[in-house]
Amino acid sequence: MPHTSPLARPEPTRPDLAALAPMGAVVPNESPAAPLRVLVADDEPLARARMRTLLLRHAGVAPLAECASGADTVEAVRRLRPDLLLLDLHLPDLDGLQVVRSVGVGVLPALVLVTAHHEHALAAFEHDALDYLLKPVSDERFRQMLERVRARLAPRGDAAAPPSLGAGWPGAEPAAPENGTGRAPFLKQILVRSLQKIEIVDVAQVDWLQSDGDYVRVWTGKVSRLHRATLAELEQQLDPTAFVRIHRSTIVRTSRIRELEPYFHGEYVVVLHDGTRLKLSRTYRARLEAALGQGL
Repeated sequence: MPHTSPLARPEPTRPDLAALAPMGAVVPNESPAAPLRVLVADDEPLARARMRTLLLRHAGVAPLAECASGADTVEAVRRLRPDLLLLDLHLPDLDGLQVVRSVGVGVLPALVLVTAHHEHALAAFEHDALDYLLKPVSDERFRQMLERVRARLAPRGDAAAPPSLGAGWPGAEPAAPENGTGRAPFLKQILVRSLQKIEIVDVAQVDWLQSDGDYVRVWTGKVSRLHRATLAELEQQLDPTAFVRIHRSTIVRTSRIRELEPYFHGEYVVVLHDGTRLKLSRTYRARLEAALGQGL
């Protein structure tokens, strides 16, 4: 019997998915104002209990079900259509990427990856996740994650529109601004906060951006500043005609690229005008080719 359980039921044994929804049924979030419906996937009972506790502390959140394996997670996501999936990176039968691929692009909800190993956190960016949580998860870090998810899913007016991996965050398109251009305006300044001050960095001066744990390192020349955000978040706010993602952990301003050096098995080294050398991975090669308007 699949190890998937509805959180709202107090029974000591875990009922299977049939107790949650009929076979083949889809349970949509019928209203933009409806609670955020969350599916938790983790093979550790204590970790699932911790997530359940954290979820129940927040208003506007509806814990939907728990899964202890990758196969059960795939089935639950397809049938229950949660708004948010809290996915442990290392389930016993499938890893996070295998779960994402098995679910399918048209069904995948907003994704937050959970891991006990800080060095695995970069996988969140490779999976186009909204965020990642490092175990043990603190109350404050969980609150920040929920705020980030809600901010990204706020314009989810059409519940029938399927999420997309390619969007960088799985959810609805950005809300259209009043000027009628069809999308939110691009970021012009980045507010970099520290204990002493808030520094305003002009995006026009940014050469490249690098993921660094819970932060993004914003490079202007040889100077870098740490900004609290994910690379996927910033990617959605930057002008795609000016910036391009070349690696799971790197975004670069196209006009700063001086040359490309062949590296290994279809990969390249991207050399900027100031001599900075960055890796172009095969995964993102097509994006750079599109930005440059020609193949490599």
